[in-house]
Order: sequence, then structure tokens, then C-alpha cells
Amino acid sequence: MEKKIFSSNRKAYYNYEILEKLETGIVLSGYEVKSVRRSNISLVDSIVRFSNGEAFVENVFIAPYEQISSHIADYDAKRKRKLLMHKSEINRMHAKVKEKGLTVVPLEVYIGGKVKVKLLIGLAKGKKSYDKKEAIKKKDMAREMAKEY
Repeated sequence: MEKKIFSSNRKAYYNYEILEKLETGIVLSGYEVKSVRRSNISLVDSIVRFSNGEAFVENVFIAPYEQISSHIADYDAKRKRKLLMHKSEINRMHAKVKEKGLTVVPLEVYIGGKVKVKLLIGLAKGKKSYDKKEAIKKKDMAREMAKEY
């Protein structure tokens, strides 16, 4: 089955070198799922944090679902949301983040399988400014080469 991507964090690929990717589930309420299916989600400036042996994604903006937003007065669009990962995956990622100074960032939100909303996360290392400039140069050169042919 083809996966349908609802949101992608292109800024993460620019700011970080992605070392490893992992597909996780995310705990959402029913109206949040409906909002995500309408692509009312943003991963900009979001991050994955670990606490008490669990993984949480922070700063993911999910806009309130229009039909129900009038009934929910205290909805927090950027609340912490729990990630569904195996304990061994959580421990391994957390150890790498603590020991090597890496970070974990959300990369994509999509439908995986039949109806499950999945979050692709990546273990990332921050790029220096000269690395970012070099990546832009390579992209521009590839674009020029494509135009010539």
C-alpha cells in the first residue's frame, strides 16, 4: 500500500545530518486524527524528548478540527504527544542522544498500514553553516545539470 504523507519536516534535512530513521506510532485523540488527515499539521521546530523510559514529541502543531473546535475550549495544539516505540528502541535512542550529543527530530507524518498515523523520526547530528552552504551548492549544480539534459 502506498503511504500518504501529510506533513514533512524539510527544514530538518537542511539543519541536520540524518544518521538513522525509525518509524513510530503516535498517540492522538480522534479529532486530532481527523485534523491530521486534512494535513492540518506542522512539524517545524518539533523535537523528540525522552523521560521516564518513554518518548514524547514536542512542538508538533495540530490545528483544531473545525467541527469540534467549538466544544473544546482548552485544546493545546502543541501539547506533548506520546510516541509508541519498543522499550529497546527507546533505550537505544536515548543512550545515543545522551552520550554523543545527537538529537532526535520528527521527519514525516503519514498513514502507515491501513489506518494508523505514523511518525518517521530521525537520529540527527547538527550541521555547521559551511556544511549547509555546501549542500545548497550541490543542489544547485544538480539542478543545472538536469536543465542541460
